This record gives sequence, structure tokens and C-alpha cells, in this order.
Amino acid sequence: MANDNDGDNVRQPLIGADRAKLISYDGSLDSSGSPQPTPSPSPGSPASSITVVNSPKEVSLDFDPNGDPENPQDWPLAFKWSIVLLLSMLGFITTFTCISIVPLATTIVDDLSSSSPSSISAFLNKLDVNQPLSTMRTTASTVLLVTIWELGEAAGPLLIAPLSELHGRYVVMNIANIMLILCTVLAATATSVPTFTLARALTGLSVTANVLNPPIIGDMFPPEKRGSAVSMVFLAPMIGGAVAPGIATTIADRFSWRAVIWLAVALASICEVFILLRFKETYRPVILRRRAERERKEARLQAKSMAAEDGEEEEGDMEPVRLVLTNDAEGGEIEPDATHDFWTEMKKLREVVVRPLHVLWGSVVLTALCMMAAVLFSYYYVISVTLPAILKERYSLNSVQTGWCFVSFTLGSLLAVWFCETALDKIYVSLRDTHRIKSNDPRAAGKPEYRLPMTVVGAFICPLSIGVYGWTAELHGPLSLLLFSVAVTGAGVVFTIVPVLSYIVDAFGLYSASAITGNIVTRCLMSTFLPLAAGPLIDNYGYGWGFMAFSVLSLVLAPISVIILRYGEKWRRWSKYTRASELA
Repeated sequence: MANDNDGDNVRQPLIGADRAKLISYDGSLDSSGSPQPTPSPSPGSPASSITVVNSPKEVSLDFDPNGDPENPQDWPLAFKWSIVLLLSMLGFITTFTCISIVPLATTIVDDLSSSSPSSISAFLNKLDVNQPLSTMRTTASTVLLVTIWELGEAAGPLLIAPLSELHGRYVVMNIANIMLILCTVLAATATSVPTFTLARALTGLSVTANVLNPPIIGDMFPPEKRGSAVSMVFLAPMIGGAVAPGIATTIADRFSWRAVIWLAVALASICEVFILLRFKETYRPVILRRRAERERKEARLQAKSMAAEDGEEEEGDMEPVRLVLTNDAEGGEIEPDATHDFWTEMKKLREVVVRPLHVLWGSVVLTALCMMAAVLFSYYYVISVTLPAILKERYSLNSVQTGWCFVSFTLGSLLAVWFCETALDKIYVSLRDTHRIKSNDPRAAGKPEYRLPMTVVGAFICPLSIGVYGWTAELHGPLSLLLFSVAVTGAGVVFTIVPVLSYIVDAFGLYSASAITGNIVTRCLMSTFLPLAAGPLIDNYGYGWGFMAFSVLSLVLAPISVIILRYGEKWRRWSKYTRASELA
């Protein structure tokens, strides 16, 4: 990084003729999208958000380091936490909409297929005819309806995250949420299984909470204060997924399954109203790009005013100026895009759509963590698919009782999230301070790897708890032990996922949305297909040995957390999307 005191690198305030050059900004953009180094702001420069770098042809944009009302990290704390609460509400509603139909799947399929019994019969004939018909219907319905959602949710982030990096979080979140509401209405009014299935897939495609919530928190909070916010937005979906079956079965028992879907529509509509009224743009490059547009208009007006005062005609074409959105804290810069050519936009969209895949496969750290986290997260759906049958067949519980037993997963998740909220930031600060003492450098930076100690705990808890879950069902053990294993699995999943999300936000900076997208796509695909293995494993080996296969799989992946905690800092330097510099 260049020295601010070296001759040409001294920055001057953007005033007069230099400011007027904004009129002819050519809007060029580096096609690679990769960040480039840029000089740090001069400590003695005036508090201006726009400065000239190296020559009048290059202008640098950044927030005022002394405080900027447009900088999300400088917003009032109360307002930022109101945004976190709004994101948590959105996450709750999304998961509620997804999971509420799991215990109702058989009822929905029976209701919608009553007008075309031949089609469902043909579908069931492809299954194992040795299974009871009720079991076949339950398994087929759960896989069909829940898995289709996950497939949609795996595809959606490939568009949602890149579009949020092009056009901002606010626009993308509102459009996607409105689409989610409309698709949920389609599901509530569906008259056939194919229509309901299509609506579920499109609803999953419209989900934004998993993709944008962590990056939005990264936009608003510094690294040492993100843990609590990430824990909260992760807790809400877990609660939604846990209480949804109980609420859904109770409502369906008194009214109908369609009333459950309409409840989801009402909740999503209320949340969208608050998003429209309360949410503000948080993505830094988009905010600064809009600031550049305002400065450009002001410069044009200033030029016209100066020309009018001097009695001269306005100058024609001015020398183009290159604007750069500096990002010294992230170790690079991103240029604003002022062009509106259709094909240019399509080319850029194609580049950013495939970026999550490039980020995922371009970082060995991200690939390894995503694989481990995806397997552990999929256990939530493995339990969601298998627990209703276990409770009904082995413990003779009715539908409403079965639905409320899912609360056990919430209890484990709630305790784990509370612990994460309490300890995640403290662990980060403690490890950072210890590093400063050992290095004898009071200004030594923290590292993203300081987020991962809890992940190690969760990675080794889940293999044990999922094994206990299977053997308790196999041996018809106490119901309390079965539900306790479900709660411990919920805690293990939270201990794994929350620190990983914080790690990704810290390590990938401006590319965190794309990195989170790669994580979510991996997680959704695993949650789609891994639960499909539960049925064959249980049929061939029983609950005990069947779930031991899941236990062994997660135990093999668990050491990844330890390895990355130890060597992640070194491995991160291998990826151009990961910041080589440590966090301050």
C-alpha cells in the first residue's frame, strides 16, 4: 500500500474544476471484478467523502472516517438493532412457511390428489410395495414437498446475492419478498399436487433471509460486535422451524391445512410492510455509487452556475474522470457502475451470477467448511422427516402431540444461540487480546479463525447426538431420551452454523454475500438429497445402524473445524476473494 506522503499520492479535496470533472464520468468497470490496492486516506485530509487520487483523472469515494450518516456502521445502535429484529422476523416467517407443512404433508397430498387418484397410485407403485400404504404416503409427501422447497432455495441465492451486490440489498429484498408472498398465495389456492409443488419451489426460490441477513449484519456492525446479531437472526428461523409443526397441526386440526398457508401469507405481508417502511440500503458500494451520482449532478449545476456568472457558454465535453469506491478496510477497491447499456448489464449479471461458484471453489477454506456445515445442517431435515413416523409408530402419539414434540429442537437451539450470543464475541476478543500479548503488539489485528472454537464443539457433538437418536428409536427407549437427543442435535447444529456464518462475513468482506450464497447452495443441496438416504437406511438396517451411518459421516468431517482453526489463516491467502490482511 502506497505511502500517503509520497509526492503524487497526496490527496486534495475535490473542489472547483476537479469536482466539475464528475460531469463526464465514463463509468468504467474492471471486468475481472477483483479488488485492487488503493492508498489509505490521509490523516490530514479534510473530512470530505470525495478526493482526488494521484491525478485529477482518478477520484476516490469513501465514507467520512470521522462519522458519516450514510455509513451503516455509523447508524444509531437502536436503529441497527431494529433492522436485526426485522431480519429475524423475516427468517422466522420463512422457516415457518417451509416447515409448517411437514406434519401435514399426507393430508395435503390426499386432499389435492382426490380428484386424480390414478396419478398418486402410479407414483406410489414405484415405491417399495412391502411398506404400509400410510408410511409410503407420508414418506413420499414429505420428500416431495420439503425437498422441492430446498431445491428452489438452492437456486435462488445464485441470483439474489449477486443482484444485491449490483443493485443493493433494499431493492432485491423487497422484490423477492413480494414474490414469496405471491407464491405462497398460489400454494394456498392450489387445487392439484403439481400446482402446490410448483408454488413451493417458487417460494423457496424467493427466500432472501438466509442469503442477505449475514451480509447485512456485516454491513452494519464491526467484526467484534457481529456475533450477537448473527446469533439472533439465526435463532429466529430455528424457532420458526421448531414451533411451526405444532402450530400447523393445531390450526389444521381445527380448521384446515389451507388456513396454515394463509397464516404464512399474513405474516409475510406484515413483515414486507415493515421492510418497505423501515429498512434502508446497507451495501457500501451502492450507497457510495449513489453519492457519486449526486455529486455528479451537483457538479453539473455548479459548472452551469459558474458559466452563467462569467457570462460564458458551458464547456462541451470534459475530460473523463475515473471514480473508485475505496475499500481500504477490506484491502481493495470497487468501481461504481454508471452505465445502463442492456448488454453491459447482462454481461455483468452473468459474471456476478457465477461468482458464488467461483468464490466457493476458489477457496479451499470455504469449500471445506461448507461441506461440513451442510452435512450437519441437513440433520435438521433428517429429523423433520423421520421424527413424525417414529413418534406415531413407536410411541403412539397423535398428530398434534407429534407436532409439538418439535419444540425440543427449539429448546436445544435456543440454549445454543443464547450461549453464542453471550460468548461468541467474547471468545473473539479474548483470542485477539491473547494474540496481542504473545506478539507484544497492542495493535495486532484479530483473525476470522477466532470465530471457530464453538464450531469445533458443535462438529463433535452432532455425531454423538444423531447416533443416540437412532438407537433410542430402535430400542424403543424413553421418549425423554429421544427428545433430549433431538435437542442436543439442535444445539450442535447452532454451535456449528452460527460461527461459520460469522467467519465467512469476517473473512470475505465485500464478497461475503457471494460466499454466503455458496454456503447456502451447498447446504440446501445437502438438505435436499441427504434426507432421501434416511428411508433406505432405515429399511435395510433399522433406526440404530441406519443413523450410525449419519453419525460416522459427520464424525469423519468434524476434524475440518480443527484444521481450519489451526491453518485457516494460511489457507485464506490462497484465494483472491479472501482478504489476506487481518481484521483490525
